Amino acid sequence: MRKPRDFDSELKALADKAKALRERRVRQLGELVVAVGADMLDSDVLTGAMLHAIGMNDAATKDVWRAAGAAFFRGKERKPARGPRSEPGGTLPLEGGSASA
Repeated sequence: MRKPRDFDSELKALADKAKALRERRVRQLGELVVAVGADMLDSDVLTGAMLHAIGMNDAATKDVWRAAGAAFFRGKERKPARGPRSEPGGTLPLEGGSASA
């Protein structure tokens, strides 16, 4: 005859494991915030940026963000993001035209 399973202890073990995984996830998210330099932002700014990202429906923007995140984790870009990248001011035109101020 087989030994009966102790469902209560199995459920408790699963609940403990789920709790440990949730705590680990929260800790890793905090480490990520620090790693990218977002801990330097005001909490209201960081919250607003995350809420904006959650509500974003533009697939192209999300793909750019995904690529930048993947590059960060591959170690190719370990600098925190500094906002939108723009061309430096004062560059000369390519075809020898006059530069406008």
